Amino acid sequence: MVDVSVIILAKNEEEKIGNCIKSCLFANEILVIDDGSTDKTVEIAKTLGARVLHRSMNGDWGAQQTFGIRQASFDWIFFIDADELCTPELAKEIEDVVTRNEQGEYWIKRINKFVHNKATHGVLRPDYVSRLMPKKDSYVEGYVHPAIITPYGKKKLKAHMYHYTYDNWTQYLNKLNNYTTLAAEKYKKDNKKCGFFKDIVFRPAWAFIKMYILNKGFMDGKMGWILSVNHYFYTMNKYVKLYYLYKSNGKL
Repeated sequence: MVDVSVIILAKNEEEKIGNCIKSCLFANEILVIDDGSTDKTVEIAKTLGARVLHRSMNGDWGAQQTFGIRQASFDWIFFIDADELCTPELAKEIEDVVTRNEQGEYWIKRINKFVHNKATHGVLRPDYVSRLMPKKDSYVEGYVHPAIITPYGKKKLKAHMYHYTYDNWTQYLNKLNNYTTLAAEKYKKDNKKCGFFKDIVFRPAWAFIKMYILNKGFMDGKMGWILSVNHYFYTMNKYVKLYYLYKSNGKL
């Protein structure tokens, strides 16, 4: 056990949060910030020893994570999503860093897993995410893809974590719809410009090329094609929604 606060944002995650928490039992605090779950998420978390706080997210991931940081009991924090698992190797590495108090913003390799098929390129290629850092002077800002702000130098851990992306296509497409709406609203708030040909015609095509060809989505066969095409539509739809947000206000 090590003095680090694990922070998990959750809403209706009864199928996954148990395994997530169990993978983090190396920590002396597991803090779940619950966004109004109506299933057994809270019950499961408490049964496994987590401290649960209730707060409405309202689409603002950054504010929710910053709230978690402020509520953390220890000087080190580790972010993990309810659909992720910390591997034993990663847990040991985190213990070592925190015990030695080696200050830094630690990035961790995340291996994405899709329940239906194996895909390791394109959209589901492994990525690095910022997850472990001292609590002091750290905060998060942003809606759909929040950015963690810290004064510490960036470092990488050797061990990896797992991310179990989607259980079914309905969940996948519902999330795509929700994320594109939030992205469009954020872009509008930031006064991001939107042109029909540049952003709705050409930008999605480039997004597909980048995922399918440059990031080798083609190596994942049928699934690589499906996910790359969906990335095309994700990119297009967030700009379509932004375009019509402006149009409804008479700005286009």
